[in-house]
Amino acid sequence: TMSSTGVASAAAKPAFVTTGETLQERTKGKDVRISNIVAAKAVADAVRTSLGPRGMDKLMTLSDGEVLISNDGATILSKMNVLHPSAKMLVELSQSQDIEAGDGTTTVVVLAGALLDVCGSLLAKSIHPTAIASAFLLASQKCKEILKSISRPVNLTNREALLQAVTTCLSSKVVSQYSDILAPIAVDSVLGIMESMDSPNVDLRDIKMVQQMGGTVDDTELVNGLVLQKGSTKTAGGPSQMANAKIALLQYCLSAPKTDMDNNVVVSDYAAMDRILKEERKHILKLCKTIKKAGVNVVLIQKSILRDAYNELSLHFLAKMGILVVTDIERSDVSFICRTLGCTPIAHPDGFSDSKLGFATHVGDVVMEGSSHKVTKFVGVKNPGKTVTVLLRGSNDLVLAESARSLHDAQCVVRSLVKERAIMAGGGAPEIETSLQLLKYASTLQGMESYCVKAFAEALEVIPYTLAENAGMKPIHVVTELRKRHSEGEGQVGMGINVKTSTVSDMYDINVVQPLLVSTSAIQLATETVAMILKIDDLIVVA
Repeated sequence: TMSSTGVASAAAKPAFVTTGETLQERTKGKDVRISNIVAAKAVADAVRTSLGPRGMDKLMTLSDGEVLISNDGATILSKMNVLHPSAKMLVELSQSQDIEAGDGTTTVVVLAGALLDVCGSLLAKSIHPTAIASAFLLASQKCKEILKSISRPVNLTNREALLQAVTTCLSSKVVSQYSDILAPIAVDSVLGIMESMDSPNVDLRDIKMVQQMGGTVDDTELVNGLVLQKGSTKTAGGPSQMANAKIALLQYCLSAPKTDMDNNVVVSDYAAMDRILKEERKHILKLCKTIKKAGVNVVLIQKSILRDAYNELSLHFLAKMGILVVTDIERSDVSFICRTLGCTPIAHPDGFSDSKLGFATHVGDVVMEGSSHKVTKFVGVKNPGKTVTVLLRGSNDLVLAESARSLHDAQCVVRSLVKERAIMAGGGAPEIETSLQLLKYASTLQGMESYCVKAFAEALEVIPYTLAENAGMKPIHVVTELRKRHSEGEGQVGMGINVKTSTVSDMYDINVVQPLLVSTSAIQLATETVAMILKIDDLIVVA
């Protein structure tokens, strides 16, 4: 009997206790998923407080001891030293939002954090990760449709609407008190580089930002022409102002030739030394005469690494000929300068021709108020390209760098409106509206899908919730009030949080608007990232 029960129990064993690898695998997948969610949520919580007009700024000390103050989600995250791989995905997420829309980089990370939060509770109810991911993607498609339906078309000639959208974007930045100066600059600079009013996109690289210390942000100006960060070279007493300028951009060196290899010339006799200097002088004079002969009176010299781009002698000759010289033009600026002045770089002394030169009514040094620094300004360019220059001023490096970033964000808002010409209310209004409509949509779905879409809809409420929290209001109270207002139906679509008066009011009335593209791209990118994180079930370290 003894042996028979032993056999029976052995046979019965597999039914109750599953040995083998399947069980271990599954718990491992669960653990990895939970750790991914926790890590990514930690990153989202780090930038959560900087969302919205009442958001806080972050002070970062970089590895080289430099200090950075910023409110821009993408900037904060890119400077953070993130170790966990799934948290890195959130950093990349904010950068892709930066590239796609340029604004809403904090929103997209906070949203992804909220979605991961609800994923945690859905996974705890043992819903399969792929089921959650596919339901979320379905919900994000639906969000896109809902947002489109509640947006209002905007025409690029409607300057007022553009200014409102840009002012809303600037309201959360350090330089928000200067938005009445920066907003028109952002709008005009982007519209100024558009090929035509119906071009589908615009390249922000055609806007050059020149930062100059001194003065205040008030002194920032938009220059239709070109500003070079460096003043003209004075050492040899050359002119610093030039009317009716003919401009040449040189890519060759105005100095004595030099062999490719290292070489030494040993001169033992004084006469030979004289002859070398004489030859050098003759060579440089010949180069300068070619420039003068072409009728050029403003010369820009590109920086050279291999040999001197210019020397005292060549500057002396050019000054004698009455030519204004600006040296050390960066290689990266060459194409911008050429597009702006309508000139072509000249790579060889024999290459001068009128078609390669640029023309301007006046070129000259301008002293910056509040500092001793000079910049070279080109005014009245004859056939200007579609480029503009923004001359940014600020009292210190931190303000200057942050205003440059803020202005870039503001220009991205205008670019988003060029890409997708529709605006909608800000202040958490579209998120609440979308959340309510998604809940209605979820009730038409069946089973698991309906449950996941509901969770997605709840996650969207994190944006108004965080906005209210950062503004020192009672978040639960405010979100409930918003839900009530939006569920009342027509005419309530624009109801959002007015952070200035800490009440719920219509966003269209107080001109808080944002581009449609910012929100649609934020929801889409956040959902894709969350779906990707959900599908990971193992973490393999290959060191």
